[in-house]
Amino acid sequence: MHKLLPYELAAQELTPIEKIGQLFMPAAFINDSEEEIKILERLISENHIGGLCFFHSRASAATNFEGKKKIVYNEHSFETLQKLIQRYQNKSKHRLLIAIDAEWGLAMRIENTPQYPYALTLGAIKDNNELVYQVGKNIANDCKQAGIHYNLAPVLDINNNPKNPVIGYRSFGEDKINVAQKASAYISGMQSEGVLASIKHFPGHGDTATDSHLGLPIIKKTKEELLDNELFPFKKLIKEGIDSLMVGHLCVPALSNGKEIPSSISKDLIKGILRDELGFEGVVISDALNMHAVSKNYPVKGELEWLAFDAGNDILCFAEEVEAGMEMILKKATNRQIEESFARVWALKEKAIPNEPETLSALSMPDSLNKEIAKASITIVRGTENDITSFREKGFIGFTNTMISENPFFQMITKENSFHMHSFLDTSLEKIGELTKKEENLLMAIVPPQAKPTHDFGFSKTEIDLFNKMIHTKNVVLYFFGNPYALELFDYKNANVVIMAYQNFNTFQKVAATHFLGKLAAKGELPVHLK
Repeated sequence: MHKLLPYELAAQELTPIEKIGQLFMPAAFINDSEEEIKILERLISENHIGGLCFFHSRASAATNFEGKKKIVYNEHSFETLQKLIQRYQNKSKHRLLIAIDAEWGLAMRIENTPQYPYALTLGAIKDNNELVYQVGKNIANDCKQAGIHYNLAPVLDINNNPKNPVIGYRSFGEDKINVAQKASAYISGMQSEGVLASIKHFPGHGDTATDSHLGLPIIKKTKEELLDNELFPFKKLIKEGIDSLMVGHLCVPALSNGKEIPSSISKDLIKGILRDELGFEGVVISDALNMHAVSKNYPVKGELEWLAFDAGNDILCFAEEVEAGMEMILKKATNRQIEESFARVWALKEKAIPNEPETLSALSMPDSLNKEIAKASITIVRGTENDITSFREKGFIGFTNTMISENPFFQMITKENSFHMHSFLDTSLEKIGELTKKEENLLMAIVPPQAKPTHDFGFSKTEIDLFNKMIHTKNVVLYFFGNPYALELFDYKNANVVIMAYQNFNTFQKVAATHFLGKLAAKGELPVHLK
């Protein structure tokens, strides 16, 4: 393993173009072909690239928003990632800084790896940030075993727009203090393992209804409103000395001197607000420069990379025109600009790379921690636990929109309460009508097909109408395993009891069953307001 030069020596030995190369972090793909791998190896060795940001494949969500390419499942992605990182490190003269998005664990990008709850689930936990700390710690351990130094997490966006298509469940919620506290605990957990964090997406991607992968969201709030709310978590974490901050592709005129310009290429926002007013001294990393909020507007090769650097970004993430961008920066930038960004990036590498483990150990085992999180987060949205006791004693039948064989919630309950279980997937509407005609009490276990709000979270109109009919005409106890915002599709306020369980993990379903059986009190609190 080649070591990293001390900064004083690197500052003397590296040429200006080599220093510029250290600011580039192009994308690397775990499931690339051998030909594509060799192209990236050449890019690394010939241009002194500073780091790589890993994605699952060229067809994965972060790079294929039009959905034209099929994502291929590869159960060996983790082992492939480990080998690829080593290959790329061997091609680099100076140790590469390896990054990934692992907000809820490596599972965000890699099959068959540990998965922890979404941030919104963690946001429901009251008075127990130790659990969030442990999530950060476990995720950092898993990153280290892969060879990753830099987790581009957590999200500090305050999710105050239910229609947000890209943040939502990735946010700790709508309360600025809760968001800041949860993020701080998560980061402390990561730092305990020597893994870098990067708070994102400055200045706040929560109050948008546009996905910045596809278009440019515009936020028309005043500077005072933003400082009081959206910027609050960022200000707090900056004061705590966070190493790195990611700037999002957002249009925020109030922070860009009235200009309708993406924040990621706004000098007023990065050099003015972030550096001068908020006093941030760490590394600024751009959000992915392939995203259509910016990429489609700059067809000249290298222009976007130059604009992002000139605006104040130190690391150019997912830069697609590396060589052209490097040449343009060399031609246009001042020596001071290059040296300041190089110094910050090298300091980040000096902090992270010595923490690489000498020998690899096992990945974390998420089930026990996830069980504790499930217990701490389960939330009563409507009704009381006494209502459930009464319901349980009178008898009921169960309905779910998943296969019965894949429903630990029902399976665990039936060990103590005998009841008939039915799945909407294999029960006709006519049959459902017959079953519910004879029974007043319905226990419903609903799992939204997707976490994002597009296309009604994956629910069909037939499903929504059917669930609402049941809620209006029967005595319903509803357990909901998914994004809380999806509840707004239903007339949930007409249900007798509504319990939010947040995740559709086996552990969460079993904890929900324990709650239904009266063996556990719900302690969580909704991290967002519902209509």
